[in-house]
Amino acid sequence: MDNKIIMKVENKIIPSEEQINGFLENPDLGPISMVNLLKYKENAEYDDGRKTNLSGKEAYQLYAAEVIKLIAKYGGEFVFAGSVSRLMLGEVDEMWDEIAIAKYPSRKAMFEMTMDPDYQKIHVHRDAGLKGQLNIETI
Repeated sequence: MDNKIIMKVENKIIPSEEQINGFLENPDLGPISMVNLLKYKENAEYDDGRKTNLSGKEAYQLYAAEVIKLIAKYGGEFVFAGSVSRLMLGEVDEMWDEIAIAKYPSRKAMFEMTMDPDYQKIHVHRDAGLKGQLNIETI
């Protein structure tokens, strides 16, 4: 008997309109933890065309170093980050490079952080470094 379940997995950079609307439906829900499954580009690619020798991971690390401070500013905490070493159970077409977990007091706090001008400044490094990700909300 085969109990295999097929699941579609598609990394993205930006949430869909449906995902954003679902996130905004209950702003006081919390605390929440966001599990980030991160896949990096081999080489960073900036939308403004700037030349760089950074890898995707190095560009994302510029973002991560600053976003950790912003998470704390909005009452959250950075919980965990680690490199993916192997898949213990199941199958995926392509493994993620790293996993990061951040905890926020509420959806509203996380949303407010993403609207902060300081967040908007660093977001360019996230976009330059990420090939895609899954962002999983847990309560």
